Amino acid sequence: MLAAILLGGQVLIHLLNGKIHRRNTLDQMAAVGPESLLIALVTAAFVGMVFTVQVAREFINLGAGTAVGGVLALALCRELAPVLTAVVLAGRVGSAFAAEIGTMRVTEQIDALLMLKTDPIDYLVIPRVIACCLMLPILTIMCLVTGMMGGLLIATNLYGISQSIFLDSVRNFLDIWDICSAAIKAFCFGALIAVIGCSWGLTTTGGAKGVGQSTTTAVVTSLLAIFIVNFLLTWVMFQGTGSVIQKGL
Repeated sequence: MLAAILLGGQVLIHLLNGKIHRRNTLDQMAAVGPESLLIALVTAAFVGMVFTVQVAREFINLGAGTAVGGVLALALCRELAPVLTAVVLAGRVGSAFAAEIGTMRVTEQIDALLMLKTDPIDYLVIPRVIACCLMLPILTIMCLVTGMMGGLLIATNLYGISQSIFLDSVRNFLDIWDICSAAIKAFCFGALIAVIGCSWGLTTTGGAKGVGQSTTTAVVTSLLAIFIVNFLLTWVMFQGTGSVIQKGL
């Protein structure tokens, strides 16, 4: 974690100096975004359906079936969409960053970059950080929409909640700040995934065994960091007493 914090500071300094490799950044954006899209959307769809099943059966018994769509929208925006998308990318992208850069470290390719007077942070780390910070909010919004569609499908077909009632509930409950909070969380999670994955890759030692250990540890560390930072961001954004449900009802 100390290495990740130091690397994050170096990345910030280099970004302020405007050192960005555009071609590498575009390649990493393609790897983080389009190549991760399918698994993220499938995850979001089933999470939305499962959440709707659990909420609808209880709310209908309480006579609050009209609030199912709004509660699902709040849960997806504030927590489920950004966190689960980040978890998916930590397992897929964060591990790939650690493995790729770790292999370059143990095979002395990073030393070769230094001999060619190419800074590994500019060439390897910054493109990955930018790609994660830009693509993760986009993926999160797409997962939010997909999760809502999955919930709508279950609500209309299994519980007899009309589409208009479901969507009206979503409009009444959701605020623009909820969507902004999802994007802010996703941006922070993207930075964490990229910096932690790259830091474990850059500090890899011990050949193939070390690459495997760095890859596994990068994923575990990223997940822990995501959950901890998620709590801190949630506390800052949503502390106090809310009145969204009363307004929506």
